[in-house]
Amino acid sequence: MLKSMFISDVYDKASGLLGNDVRVCGWVDNVRDLGGVRFIIVRDRSGVLQVVVKKGVTPEDQVELSKDIIKETVACFDGKLVESKSKFRYELQATRVMILSKPVEPIPLEPATSTEAQLNVRLDYRWLDVRNLKVSAIFQFESWVANKFREFFRGNGFVEIFTPKIVAAGTEGGAEVFPVIYFGREAYLAQSPQFYKQMAVIAGLERVFEVGPVFRAEAHHTVKHLTEFHGLDIEMGFIDGPEDVMNVLESFFKYLAKEALEDPSLKTVRTLYDLNLRVPERVPRITIREAYEVLKERYKHEVPFMEDLDPSAERFLGDYAQKEYDSDFIFVTEYPWRVRPFYTMRKPGEPDWTLGFDLLFRGLEIATGSQREHRYDQLLANLKDKGLSPDKFQFYLNFFKYGAPPHGGAGLGLERIVKQFLNLENVREARLLPRDPERLVP
Repeated sequence: MLKSMFISDVYDKASGLLGNDVRVCGWVDNVRDLGGVRFIIVRDRSGVLQVVVKKGVTPEDQVELSKDIIKETVACFDGKLVESKSKFRYELQATRVMILSKPVEPIPLEPATSTEAQLNVRLDYRWLDVRNLKVSAIFQFESWVANKFREFFRGNGFVEIFTPKIVAAGTEGGAEVFPVIYFGREAYLAQSPQFYKQMAVIAGLERVFEVGPVFRAEAHHTVKHLTEFHGLDIEMGFIDGPEDVMNVLESFFKYLAKEALEDPSLKTVRTLYDLNLRVPERVPRITIREAYEVLKERYKHEVPFMEDLDPSAERFLGDYAQKEYDSDFIFVTEYPWRVRPFYTMRKPGEPDWTLGFDLLFRGLEIATGSQREHRYDQLLANLKDKGLSPDKFQFYLNFFKYGAPPHGGAGLGLERIVKQFLNLENVREARLLPRDPERLVP
C-alpha cells in the first residue's frame, strides 16, 4: 500500500522514484482545466507539485472525480512520477484521485496571497494564512530554534526544568501581571521562571534552562510586544561574573548561525528566507554609559542619563554594531539600578549601576540578563531600596538562607529571535496565535 510522501522528499528522491507509483497529499493550490487535461497544483508544508489528470492516462472515473476539485480541496493523488517540461521539473501523472474534504463556502483569505493582506485579517484566519508556504516556514523555523536551544544547552551541561506558571508574586514586584483566582486566593500568571530557575541552581542543579510560556500584562501596541510569548531561559551557578553568561549566549548564537546554514531540515526554509547571520568571534560589548555617548555623538539621539534605552536607541546601536563590528549582535552592559529588578546584583563600588545586560539582535533587545544578587542581607536591602515589601517575597528570600552560589542568567524571547532572524516586520507574525491587548481569539 502506498504511503504519502512530503513533496520535498519527492523532489529529493526523484531520481529513484521516476516511473514509480507515488502518493502525495495536501491542499489544492490551483487548478487549470484545458479540457482533455487538468493541471492540479498540490501543496503541503514542504512545497508544491503538479499533478496531471489526463484522459487516456487517468482512469475515466478518476477524471470525472477530479472535476469536483476546487482551490483548497484536501486531497491525495496516486500516480507515476515523471519529468516535467513545466517549471516544476517533475509531475505526477494521476491514476487515482482521493478527495478528503472541500471548502463549503468562498474562501475569505487566499493562502497563496495571504501575506499581501493586512496582518489583522491574516490573524483572524490564521489557519488559512499558515497554508502559505512562506508563513508555514516561520513556524517550522521557530520549532527548529526551540529544539536547537534545548540541544545546545543540554550539550553544555544544563538541565531542563519545568516551573509553575501560576505563582504567588510577580518577579517585578506585582506590576504587569495577570491575576487569576486560585481557590479563593490571590495568584498570578508567571511573568518569567526567574525565581524558580534561581531556586533550581541553589537546589544544586547548578545549570538549568527552560522553554515555556511567559505572560506580561503590558498594554503595548508595538511590533515587538506580546502579552503571551515563549521564553528561553537559562540560569547558571558558580559564575565569576556576568561575562560568563554573555559568553554562553554568544556561543549559542554562533551555533545557531552555523546550524541554520547546514541543517538539512531547513532546506525549505532556506529557499524562502536568508538565514545568514553575522556573528563575530567576539560579540561587541558596550556599557550603557558608552552607549549614551555613541547615540548622542553619532546619531544625535539623546537618552536621559541613567534611563533605559528606547526603541530608537536600540535600532541605532544595531546599526552601530553592523557598521563598526560587522555584527548583527551587540551586548549593552551595566544598566542603571533604577531600571533593573531588585534581584540584579549592583556593580561593586558603583551601586547606581548593575551587572545587568541586554543582548540586541539587529537593533532589537532579544535577551535580558545579569549576575543575580545571592547574598540574603543584600537582597533585603535591594527590596527596601525598590520600595517593595520583603514579606511579599518571603518564599523567594527563603531560597537564600541556607547557602546560595554566585549565579546569573538570562531570559530570551523565542518570537523576537525568529522575528529578527527572518527579518519579519511584526513579532505577531512569529506567534502562531498571538495575544495582545485586543486579541483573544482564535
